[in-house]
Amino acid sequence: MTILNRQAYFNYHLLETFEAGLVLSGGEVKSVRAGQANLADSYVKIVGGEAWLHKLHIAPYSPASSTGRSSAGWSTKQQSYEPTRPRKLLLHKKELIQLTSKLQEQGLSLIPTKIYSTRNHIKVELALAKGKKKFDKRESLKRKETEREIARKMRVKR
Repeated sequence: MTILNRQAYFNYHLLETFEAGLVLSGGEVKSVRAGQANLADSYVKIVGGEAWLHKLHIAPYSPASSTGRSSAGWSTKQQSYEPTRPRKLLLHKKELIQLTSKLQEQGLSLIPTKIYSTRNHIKVELALAKGKKKFDKRESLKRKETEREIARKMRVKR
């Protein structure tokens, strides 16, 4: 299970990547493992020595929000959560200091590029990124189109 932020690769020059843990509730973890998260407009802010992921949309996990009875007889209704709430990222202190200094001095952005799971943990890949100009975006579209055309011609020849 991997969730990609394809807009990040189109809108930014990605310079350096970091791996961070993500603090989630139980229903959110199940929803992410089911692939129901969207990284499209998300970004990272460092506030008070902590990194926070904003605008990550995780759809509510439907079985967790339904009311039911357990075998013992008590209600197992889970609290639903706000899908786009800020979520805390788990980074080492040295990484936070390094990121803070780079973000302040160079005018870079910190954006999530993918979410994936490793064993029992949900991880986020973060990238230090510099925004592309309009002509850079056009150039990458042209390059992508020529690569598709070459691949198409190679398939025809076989």
